[in-house]
Amino acid sequence: MTNTQLKLNNNKPNWLKVKLPTGKRYQDIKTIVSENKLHTVCESAACPNRGECWNLGTATFMILGNICTRSCGFCNVQTGKPTELDLDEPKRIAVAVEKMGLDYIVITSVNRDELKDGGAAIWAETIMGIKKIGRPIKIEVLIPDFGGNWQALNTVLQALPDVVNHNIETVPRLYKQVRPQAKFEQSLELLKIAKDKGFTTKSGLMLGLGESEQEIIEIFQHWSKVGCDIITIGQYLQPTKDHLPVVNFISPEIFNHYAEIGKQMGFKNVFSGPLVRSSYHAAEQAAFAHPANGLECSKV
Repeated sequence: MTNTQLKLNNNKPNWLKVKLPTGKRYQDIKTIVSENKLHTVCESAACPNRGECWNLGTATFMILGNICTRSCGFCNVQTGKPTELDLDEPKRIAVAVEKMGLDYIVITSVNRDELKDGGAAIWAETIMGIKKIGRPIKIEVLIPDFGGNWQALNTVLQALPDVVNHNIETVPRLYKQVRPQAKFEQSLELLKIAKDKGFTTKSGLMLGLGESEQEIIEIFQHWSKVGCDIITIGQYLQPTKDHLPVVNFISPEIFNHYAEIGKQMGFKNVFSGPLVRSSYHAAEQAAFAHPANGLECSKV
């Protein structure tokens, strides 16, 4: 298939237009997050799906603050030097999860490269705090690479999350512009380590930064070699004029094409679409991948 794509112009194509977030459930979750002084990647990364997800009663919590030590060219999270480490944050996350009555949650974080363990201890405490709530709650972690510190990674894995997610984000050729402080091979190794330890693994890719179809298929092949279970593919959207520009808008038909390729390659689940994000319908993604393991969609 030729990569027939709509070139960037002043207007987004219709398939990328979403409604402004409104609704009682959206406001309730916004209030709970605010009252507990928490951060969500939904807000910090300006996710276009936050209205839909929050009205379904789901949110992706972002721990370790809202200042990241890395300067990825695509990300709307603030870059800088974090000034503190909030040791009480895991307790407040557990309180918020309990108030929201969630059955499936996603936790992510900024990169904290200035910390010896990259914040792994806080990660583990957050996971274990949620497990202490006393009812079955599935936990997906969208983790950083911890700078290749696999002892730190093991600290997180020992807390036994249900799904381990780490995004590749883009093709190796574009890493210098997109993920300048990350290493493609290191991200693959992280996924392999988690899979070798028996975890359900997941990874995601953004399209629209100038990658070719062959490069995308090669990413699929790399994912397959490390045993990745779930993959997500979505459209990159430029958060501000200071971020990397969109090279092209990918049509829904092209996303469907990649979904078919992924399914043919044997991935347990492939979520591919313009508005798909790593944690979009995360419970549904996991349920499709492991329907017999009790990973059911959140009923909120």
